[in-house]
Amino acid sequence: MENKTGKRPYSIELASSLFALALIIGFLYVTQSVVVPLLFAIILSMTLYPVAAFFENKLRFGKALASIMAVIVAILVISTLLWFIIHQSIIIGKDAVAIQEKVLVALESIQNWIQSQFGLERSEVIEKVQEQGNRVLENVGGYISAAFGSIGSMLAGVVLVPIFIFFLLYYRDFFKEFFFKSFKNTDNKKIHGVLSKIYQVVQSYCLGLVTVMGIVAVLNTAGLMLMGIQYAWFFGSLASLLMLLPYIGIAIGSILPALFALATKDTGFYAVGVIAWFQVVQFLEGNVITPNIVGGKVSINPLMAIIAILLGGMIFGLAGLILALPMTATLKVIFDAIPSMEPIGYLIGEPEKEHLKRNATQELLQKWGIVRKPKKMYKQKVHESSAEDTSSPQLPDQK
Repeated sequence: MENKTGKRPYSIELASSLFALALIIGFLYVTQSVVVPLLFAIILSMTLYPVAAFFENKLRFGKALASIMAVIVAILVISTLLWFIIHQSIIIGKDAVAIQEKVLVALESIQNWIQSQFGLERSEVIEKVQEQGNRVLENVGGYISAAFGSIGSMLAGVVLVPIFIFFLLYYRDFFKEFFFKSFKNTDNKKIHGVLSKIYQVVQSYCLGLVTVMGIVAVLNTAGLMLMGIQYAWFFGSLASLLMLLPYIGIAIGSILPALFALATKDTGFYAVGVIAWFQVVQFLEGNVITPNIVGGKVSINPLMAIIAILLGGMIFGLAGLILALPMTATLKVIFDAIPSMEPIGYLIGEPEKEHLKRNATQELLQKWGIVRKPKKMYKQKVHESSAEDTSSPQLPDQK
C-alpha cells in the first residue's frame, strides 16, 4: 500500500523494520554458539583498533603483524588478570580449614541469635536448612551439565575469539567496503559517519569501563583495608571485574568479602560494613564516576539499559548480560540513521533536561501544537526579543 507520494505509510515501514529485527534476534539465538564469540570479537577488535593503528603508523609494522601484536597485547592483559585471580584464590585456599572453623562458629552464633529472637529451636532451623539443601541437590545434575556445557563453550570461545579479532582487524577496510556496496542507495558519507560513530561509541564504552573498573577497585580495596579485611586487593579487584555485569556486579562482588569478614572477624558488624561500603561505591560509580568518564558518548537511559540486560540474559545467558549495553549502544547509532527506526533510537537514548522539569508536560503539549501558548507569555517573549534588538550595538555606516 502506497500513498499519493509513492511512499509506504510509516506504520508499515516501522512494522517491517521491527519484524526484520525479530527475525535477526531469532537467528542470533539459534546460532549463538558462533555469534556470541563473534560479537565479543567485534567489540574487542573495535577497542583494540588504536593498538593496531599504533603498531602500523608509529612502528611501521605491516597490517598482519600489527593485528597479531594487538591480539597478543589483549591476551597478555587478560592472562595477567586471570593469573592474579587464580594465584590469590590458591593462597586463600591454604587457609580453608581455619576459615571453615570460623564459619562454623559464626553459624553457631547465628543459630543462637535466631533462637533468642524468634524462638525457633535449633532442630527446626536445621530441618529448614536441610529441606532447602535437598531442593538444591535435586537440581545438581542439571547444574553440573549446564556448567560443563558452558565450560565447553568458553573453551571454544577462548580459541575462536582471538582468531576472529585478528581477521576483523586485518580485513577491516575490506569489511568497510562491504557496507558501501550493500547500501548503494545511501550516501557514502553517511555510511562512513555511522561506522565511525559505532567505533567511537564502543571504544568509549570499553575504555571507560576499564577506567571505571580501576577506580572502583581502588575504592573497594581502600575500604576493605581500613576495616582490616585480609586479601583486600583480591576482593576489591574481583568485585570491580564483576562490573562486567551492569548494575548487579558490585553487589554480587560484596558477598564474598562479607562472608570472609564474617568468618575471620569477631563480630558481624564488619560484614555489614563491607556490604555498606560496596553499596556506597556502587552509588558513586553510577552517579559520579561513570557519568564523568563515559559522559554522553554512550547515551542509553537506565530503563532501556535494564530491559536490554534482561533480554540479553534471556537470549545469550551470562554472555548476554555482558554484551547487552555495548550492543544496545550500537543499535541506537544504527536506528538513529534509519528514518523508520529513528523513534526507537530516540526512545533508547537519554531524556533531555526539558523532559525532567516540573512543568514538562505543559511545555511538551505546547511544543507539538496540542495546547496553545498563553498570550501573556507570547507577548512577554516578543517584548524581550524587541528589547534585545534595540539594545544591541549598531555598526557605524561605512561610506
